[in-house]
Amino acid sequence: MNRCAWAGDDPLMVAYHDHEWGAPLHNDLGLFEFLVLEGAQAGLSWSTILRKREAYRRAFDGFDPRIVAGYGPDDEARLLGDAGIVRNRLKITAAIANAQAVLAVQAEFGSLDRYLWEFVGETPIRNHWETLSQIPTQSLESVAMSKALRARGLRFVGPTICYAFMQAVGMVNDHLVGCYRYQELL
Repeated sequence: MNRCAWAGDDPLMVAYHDHEWGAPLHNDLGLFEFLVLEGAQAGLSWSTILRKREAYRRAFDGFDPRIVAGYGPDDEARLLGDAGIVRNRLKITAAIANAQAVLAVQAEFGSLDRYLWEFVGETPIRNHWETLSQIPTQSLESVAMSKALRARGLRFVGPTICYAFMQAVGMVNDHLVGCYRYQELL
Protein backbone atom coordinates (compact mmCIF):
# COMPACT_ATOMS: atom_id res chain seq x y z
CA MET A 1 0.00 0.00 0.00
CA ASN A 2 1.49 3.33 -1.07
CA ARG A 3 1.16 6.18 1.43
CA CYS A 4 2.77 9.58 1.95
CA ALA A 5 6.34 9.08 3.15
CA TRP A 6 5.96 11.51 6.08
CA ALA A 7 3.88 8.89 7.92
CA GLY A 8 6.94 6.65 8.15
CA ASP A 9 6.49 3.40 10.05
CA ASP A 10 5.38 4.82 13.41
CA PRO A 11 2.00 3.12 14.03
CA LEU A 12 0.53 6.33 15.50
CA MET A 13 1.58 8.42 12.50
CA VAL A 14 0.40 5.73 10.06
CA ALA A 15 -3.02 5.55 11.75
CA TYR A 16 -3.28 9.35 11.71
CA HIS A 17 -2.36 9.44 8.02
CA ASP A 18 -4.71 6.61 7.09
CA HIS A 19 -7.77 7.70 9.05
CA GLU A 20 -7.66 11.43 9.77
CA TRP A 21 -5.22 13.63 7.87
CA GLY A 22 -6.93 15.22 4.92
CA ALA A 23 -10.40 13.86 5.67
CA PRO A 24 -12.96 16.69 5.75
CA LEU A 25 -13.89 17.48 9.35
CA HIS A 26 -17.08 19.43 10.08
CA ASN A 27 -17.35 19.09 13.84
CA ASP A 28 -16.77 22.19 15.99
CA LEU A 29 -15.16 20.24 18.84
CA GLY A 30 -12.83 18.49 16.42
CA LEU A 31 -11.97 21.73 14.65
CA PHE A 32 -11.19 23.44 17.96
CA GLU A 33 -9.08 20.44 18.98
CA PHE A 34 -6.98 20.79 15.84
CA LEU A 35 -6.61 24.54 16.33
CA VAL A 36 -5.21 23.89 19.81
CA LEU A 37 -3.02 20.96 18.75
CA GLU A 38 -1.60 22.71 15.69
CA GLY A 39 -0.74 25.70 17.87
CA ALA A 40 0.85 23.43 20.46
CA GLN A 41 2.90 21.77 17.72
CA ALA A 42 4.71 25.01 16.79
CA GLY A 43 8.41 24.24 17.08
CA LEU A 44 7.81 20.55 17.77
CA SER A 45 7.15 17.44 15.70
CA TRP A 46 3.61 16.33 14.96
CA SER A 47 4.42 12.87 16.31
CA THR A 48 5.19 14.49 19.69
CA ILE A 49 1.74 16.09 19.72
CA LEU A 50 0.01 12.88 18.61
CA ARG A 51 1.60 11.04 21.53
CA LYS A 52 0.23 13.70 23.88
CA ARG A 53 -3.20 13.92 22.24
CA GLU A 54 -5.11 11.84 24.79
CA ALA A 55 -3.54 13.81 27.63
CA TYR A 56 -4.60 17.01 25.86
CA ARG A 57 -8.16 15.71 25.55
CA ARG A 58 -8.29 15.02 29.28
CA ALA A 59 -6.53 18.24 30.28
CA PHE A 60 -8.72 20.42 28.05
CA ASP A 61 -12.09 18.82 28.89
CA GLY A 62 -12.53 17.16 25.52
CA PHE A 63 -11.74 20.46 23.78
CA ASP A 64 -15.14 21.86 24.60
CA PRO A 65 -14.62 25.59 23.96
CA ARG A 66 -17.45 26.48 26.37
CA ILE A 67 -15.52 24.87 29.21
CA VAL A 68 -12.01 25.93 28.12
CA ALA A 69 -13.15 29.55 27.67
CA GLY A 70 -13.98 29.67 31.38
CA TYR A 71 -10.56 28.51 32.57
CA GLY A 72 -8.98 30.75 35.16
CA PRO A 73 -5.65 30.96 36.99
CA ASP A 74 -6.15 27.63 38.79
CA ASP A 75 -6.72 25.88 35.45
CA GLU A 76 -3.65 27.55 33.94
CA ALA A 77 -1.58 26.34 36.90
CA ARG A 78 -3.04 22.83 36.53
CA LEU A 79 -2.17 22.78 32.82
CA LEU A 80 1.34 24.10 33.42
CA GLY A 81 1.87 21.23 35.86
CA ASP A 82 0.52 18.55 33.50
CA ALA A 83 3.49 16.59 32.13
CA GLY A 84 1.21 14.95 29.56
CA ILE A 85 0.92 18.13 27.50
CA VAL A 86 3.28 20.79 26.22
CA ARG A 87 3.81 22.99 29.28
CA ASN A 88 4.32 26.28 27.54
CA ARG A 89 2.55 29.21 29.19
CA LEU A 90 2.05 31.10 25.92
CA LYS A 91 0.50 28.08 24.21
CA ILE A 92 -1.75 27.32 27.17
CA THR A 93 -3.02 30.89 27.54
CA ALA A 94 -3.50 31.03 23.75
CA ALA A 95 -5.68 27.90 23.88
CA ILE A 96 -7.89 29.55 26.51
CA ALA A 97 -8.10 32.84 24.63
CA ASN A 98 -8.79 30.93 21.42
CA ALA A 99 -11.69 29.12 23.08
CA GLN A 100 -13.19 32.49 23.99
CA ALA A 101 -12.74 33.69 20.40
CA VAL A 102 -14.30 30.47 19.07
CA LEU A 103 -17.40 31.11 21.18
CA ALA A 104 -17.70 34.56 19.59
CA VAL A 105 -17.32 33.03 16.11
CA GLN A 106 -20.00 30.45 16.90
CA ALA A 107 -22.35 33.17 18.13
CA GLU A 108 -21.80 35.25 15.00
CA PHE A 109 -21.72 32.54 12.32
CA GLY A 110 -23.67 29.70 13.91
CA SER A 111 -20.67 27.37 14.02
CA LEU A 112 -16.91 27.32 13.82
CA ASP A 113 -17.30 24.89 10.93
CA ARG A 114 -19.30 27.34 8.85
CA TYR A 115 -16.81 30.13 9.49
CA LEU A 116 -13.61 28.18 8.80
CA TRP A 117 -14.77 26.29 5.73
CA GLU A 118 -15.61 29.58 4.00
CA PHE A 119 -11.86 30.09 3.51
CA VAL A 120 -11.94 27.27 0.94
CA GLY A 121 -15.40 28.00 -0.45
CA GLU A 122 -16.81 25.09 1.59
CA THR A 123 -15.06 22.61 -0.74
CA PRO A 124 -11.68 20.96 -0.16
CA ILE A 125 -8.81 22.18 -2.31
CA ARG A 126 -7.47 19.16 -4.16
CA ASN A 127 -3.80 19.52 -4.95
CA HIS A 128 -1.85 17.22 -7.24
CA TRP A 129 1.58 16.91 -5.64
CA GLU A 130 3.91 14.12 -6.72
CA THR A 131 6.66 14.69 -4.13
CA LEU A 132 6.75 15.96 -0.56
CA SER A 133 9.03 18.80 -1.63
CA GLN A 134 6.21 20.23 -3.78
CA ILE A 135 3.87 20.69 -0.81
CA PRO A 136 3.86 24.32 0.33
CA THR A 137 3.95 25.43 3.95
CA GLN A 138 1.26 28.05 3.38
CA SER A 139 -1.19 29.25 0.76
CA LEU A 140 -3.23 32.31 -0.08
CA GLU A 141 -6.11 30.73 1.84
CA SER A 142 -4.01 30.03 4.94
CA VAL A 143 -2.68 33.59 4.88
CA ALA A 144 -6.26 34.92 4.69
CA MET A 145 -7.39 32.55 7.47
CA SER A 146 -4.48 33.58 9.69
CA LYS A 147 -5.20 37.27 9.20
CA ALA A 148 -8.91 36.81 9.93
CA LEU A 149 -8.34 34.62 13.00
CA ARG A 150 -5.77 37.02 14.41
CA ALA A 151 -8.20 39.91 13.90
CA ARG A 152 -10.67 37.93 16.04
CA GLY A 153 -8.09 37.56 18.82
CA LEU A 154 -6.82 34.03 18.16
CA ARG A 155 -3.14 33.30 18.76
CA PHE A 156 -0.72 30.68 17.43
CA VAL A 157 -2.55 30.85 14.11
CA GLY A 158 0.12 32.06 11.70
CA PRO A 159 -0.15 31.18 7.99
CA THR A 160 1.99 28.04 8.35
CA ILE A 161 0.00 26.78 11.35
CA CYS A 162 -3.23 27.55 9.48
CA TYR A 163 -2.01 25.61 6.45
CA ALA A 164 -1.15 22.59 8.61
CA PHE A 165 -4.59 22.92 10.20
CA MET A 166 -6.24 23.06 6.76
CA GLN A 167 -4.37 19.91 5.72
CA ALA A 168 -5.30 18.10 8.93
CA VAL A 169 -9.02 18.84 8.73
CA GLY A 170 -9.36 18.15 5.02
CA MET A 171 -9.75 21.70 3.74
CA VAL A 172 -6.75 20.83 1.59
CA ASN A 173 -6.01 17.39 0.15
CA ASP A 174 -2.22 17.29 0.15
CA HIS A 175 -1.87 13.52 -0.03
CA LEU A 176 0.57 12.76 -2.81
CA VAL A 177 -1.09 11.54 -6.00
CA GLY A 178 0.64 8.17 -5.55
CA CYS A 179 -0.82 7.74 -2.06
CA TYR A 180 -3.86 5.48 -1.76
CA ARG A 181 -5.63 8.13 0.38
CA TYR A 182 -5.42 10.68 -2.41
CA GLN A 183 -8.02 8.80 -4.47
CA GLU A 184 -10.14 7.94 -1.43
CA LEU A 185 -10.54 11.62 -0.60
CA LEU A 186 -11.50 12.79 -4.09
